[in-house]
Amino acid sequence: MITLLQTAERLRQGLTTPDELIESALAAANDSAHVFICVLEERAINDAKASTRRWHQGVQLSPFDGIPYAVKDLLDVAGSRTTAGSISRIDAPVAIEDATVIAALTALGMIPMGKTNLTEFAYSGLGLNPHFGTPTSDVVVDDSRVPGGSSSGSAIAVQRRIVTSAIGTDTAGSIRIPAAFNGLVGYKASTGRYSMEGVHPLAITLDSLGSFAHTVADCVALDAAMRGFKDTPLQVANLSGLRFVVDDGVMSDPAIQPAVRHNLVSMMERLRAAGAQVECWPVVAIARTRELITRSGWLGAIEAWRLLGPVVEGPQGSRMDRRVRARLRSAKEIDPATEARIRHLRAELMSAIEHELDGAILVMPTVKHVAPPMVPLSNDDALFAAVNLETLSLTMIGSLLDMPGVAIPSGKDSIGLATSSLFSTTRGCDDQLLSACLAIETTLRAADLRT
Repeated sequence: MITLLQTAERLRQGLTTPDELIESALAAANDSAHVFICVLEERAINDAKASTRRWHQGVQLSPFDGIPYAVKDLLDVAGSRTTAGSISRIDAPVAIEDATVIAALTALGMIPMGKTNLTEFAYSGLGLNPHFGTPTSDVVVDDSRVPGGSSSGSAIAVQRRIVTSAIGTDTAGSIRIPAAFNGLVGYKASTGRYSMEGVHPLAITLDSLGSFAHTVADCVALDAAMRGFKDTPLQVANLSGLRFVVDDGVMSDPAIQPAVRHNLVSMMERLRAAGAQVECWPVVAIARTRELITRSGWLGAIEAWRLLGPVVEGPQGSRMDRRVRARLRSAKEIDPATEARIRHLRAELMSAIEHELDGAILVMPTVKHVAPPMVPLSNDDALFAAVNLETLSLTMIGSLLDMPGVAIPSGKDSIGLATSSLFSTTRGCDDQLLSACLAIETTLRAADLRT
């Protein structure tokens, strides 16, 4: 495994060139089915040639100049169509400008080498796509597993080592879930951290951006780059000064698979032994948020229907993924009074969670289960709907409360499938969260080296 930061160091030492990086990435992309909707070969090759010249001349734009990355096909990249994973947008106008975050990365010399696959309109947590195929990991198990969604291709591009990092979006779990299923680090930012200019919307109140990588340090570096910074301004937090709250209310859920629970508990025991303060108690605001979503419905579904209802009920509706279409239609009858109640309680709960955590970092499983088998979900719509909802159930909490979150691999189950723990802070506290997660990664890595 070569990380983003390791690749930057290899470039600095002259051990590789952007031309070589792009050649390798394009070859790997062509050997990996359904990961990309569009490979930006001409742009990537031209950008790599220019970057290689800059390195030879000593005028590189940043330490990351010439490093390829993947982009979820929900963000505009000049010269390509943004399909949002939907056959209904196959003839969408070609973008004439990069999305703002893509432009920021381009200014630092990073190269978008392809637009990655996703659930149609980014509206599922499982990652299946009947139009462009479903990407899968290269983990060897008896049966093919879902990649997680909606940012399926971005996750698999990193998991298969086509690129060291990728951009995704997250409205209800679309970064954190595929990161969890594929043993990756996935960072979902607070909604205001990045410009959303040039990002195809789903639910504008909840839509956010973030990244996939093999390490927290890589996600931190990419976060800085997406905001136009050449260097990472964050420092590793002092672990002994951190408080973690493991939500006992969530952990008592019988649907959480034993390996998921065991690996999270083990991770927290290791952090406690290294000096962190770890508390375990039911978080009232989280319980109330789960109840609100269950009883009143999902705010993201209301906004998604408002945006995509005309497509569902228009001439293109019959061509949509039937599962996505059915889920969108389920929000059609949610009345304005219910929406108003959800928004009112959302604001109240955002304030409540800030008061209740009082600066602590919330910990829960990213997903209750490991990646489920794909074939049964493809063949049974009722099963798909039930598993999709269960898959999204924990990440939806942080989305509704606008909590930034970092999914960190916690281990594997008995057959080698990844489990994941989710670390979250309150709205706008992204720097605090990322610094804490750097400390978590540093501590766990040091512990692994000693064993």
